[in-house]
Amino acid sequence: MEQIALINSLDKEEIKEKGFTYIFETYYKRVYNYIYYRVNCNAEAEDLTSQVFEKVMVKIETYSEGRSPFEVWLFAIARNVINDYFRSLKRYKFFSIDKINKLTSVEKNPEDIVVKAETNDELLKALNILSSRERNIVALKFGGNLRNKEIAEIIDITESNVGVILYRIMKKLKTEMEREV
Repeated sequence: MEQIALINSLDKEEIKEKGFTYIFETYYKRVYNYIYYRVNCNAEAEDLTSQVFEKVMVKIETYSEGRSPFEVWLFAIARNVINDYFRSLKRYKFFSIDKINKLTSVEKNPEDIVVKAETNDELLKALNILSSRERNIVALKFGGNLRNKEIAEIIDITESNVGVILYRIMKKLKTEMEREV
């Protein structure tokens, strides 16, 4: 958590001094998790995460600490990359390599495979009832590990509204998961 507080207080000069490697090492896992929550595919999440950091590297000069914390700026770029990705999917349909890998996975216990697959399927079905906006908020919260305040800045709503929306989403998911059982 100390790293997070430190990076939020970085200004442009410190970012230049510490270098892009520091930013990448500090945020890679959180950005990847956020994207993975949204796309549910390892290969795509890795590609999109690379695109995010490429854009950050190119646009670092446009970052203004007066407008928003660095973390909010970074996740706004990630959100835009994901939105572009989903727009491009509407034009093309393809089969994910991750789906094939899951089919040919070598697990030790067949029962564990079935239980895990059923649980994942139930969760994916439950997540599919959510709107795109709700899935984005869940991904920012649990994939990106962002606080409500940061989510509010990214999607331009109040912090308390984020809390209310998350509460309603979790209630909706719980109801859906219980209904499946």
